[in-house]
Amino acid sequence: MHGELQELGRAVKQVQYRQHRALDSALAAVGTTLAQWDALRAISRSPGASARELATATFQTEQAFGTLAGRLTAQGLVERRPGHGRRIEHHLTGAGADVLAAGHKVADAVLAECFAPLPAAERATLLDLLRRLTTHNDTR
Repeated sequence: MHGELQELGRAVKQVQYRQHRALDSALAAVGTTLAQWDALRAISRSPGASARELATATFQTEQAFGTLAGRLTAQGLVERRPGHGRRIEHHLTGAGADVLAAGHKVADAVLAECFAPLPAAERATLLDLLRRLTTHNDTR
């Protein structure tokens, strides 16, 4: 049994790895990386969020996200503002919103290609199964 589970785990990781490589390569054409675009996406979903919240949303450590946010700020894509107490809030600039929008177009095209072998019904089933696993693991 463990062989099948390990094979399943490896297959999920392999699909994720290929998808990330394809996204990172394509996002370079709009002047960003997958990590940067993902950070912009997280900030867009939660304007004013702290580095801790955004690190969790992007599957990074707080330190790694802080370094990334510093680069995005230096590029003029993100603005950091003082919040309550020592909290630093993160907001997209107009340029950041533009890069995010360009990234969405790129990601849509790349992901359409990545999932092209699956008909719409199978993609919906896969999404449902992955959401069930995520929900199950989040309740632990």
